[in-house]
Amino acid sequence: MSAYDVFGAINTIFIFVSLYGIMSQVRTIWHRKKQKSEGGATELLSINQFTVSYLAYFSFLIYGYSIEPFNHYIVWPRLIATLMVGTILYEIWLDRKTKASYFVLVIAIFSLIFGMAGLFYGDTYVDEGRSVSTIIILVISLLIAQAYYHQIKLIIKSGSTGAVDLTMSQFILMMDISTIAFALSMGIDNGWPLMILAITSGITKIVIMYLFKWVKINPVAISRREEYSS
Repeated sequence: MSAYDVFGAINTIFIFVSLYGIMSQVRTIWHRKKQKSEGGATELLSINQFTVSYLAYFSFLIYGYSIEPFNHYIVWPRLIATLMVGTILYEIWLDRKTKASYFVLVIAIFSLIFGMAGLFYGDTYVDEGRSVSTIIILVISLLIAQAYYHQIKLIIKSGSTGAVDLTMSQFILMMDISTIAFALSMGIDNGWPLMILAITSGITKIVIMYLFKWVKINPVAISRREEYSS
């Protein structure tokens, strides 16, 4: 069994672990909706962050079926992740009914339709798909940094993590670490875009995880949380 298969299998396992983390976020939203929590079911969830997360999984999906050979380790777990993050975007739209949430949801739906068309009928556009997905991955790496910066600012400003789910960040961090190892096994030529995105994502998750502790012990966070809830 090659290193590619070993790390591919490990990465797939951790992707499914991260899916549990995403599902934990979905359950948090559903629980808050059922309890009619003050501030709404998606309080403090950054639509910016989840839009970028959706596009990140989606770009991995395209990249996985655009390279040779077809990378099953990348494609199918990312397809499931794309659908699950899309569910979060749908819940944000249901909760807020803003133009921004509607616009994002429409983009997510249409991109998924075109992505599925490419998956099943795009054999003749492999090179173009790889080039496009590589550009998307690099752009999204920058957007991830920006989006999580926005989420981090929301937490620091309010002194609260709101509806942000810690489990999701923990499990996605594990996925990011395994993705870096898998990208190395693919070789630099094929794996470097995945490595850049995974490193960027991993750093942001570490910061988010630290803030869960920060809001509990930092006097500034406690004061801001009291002001925000009053």
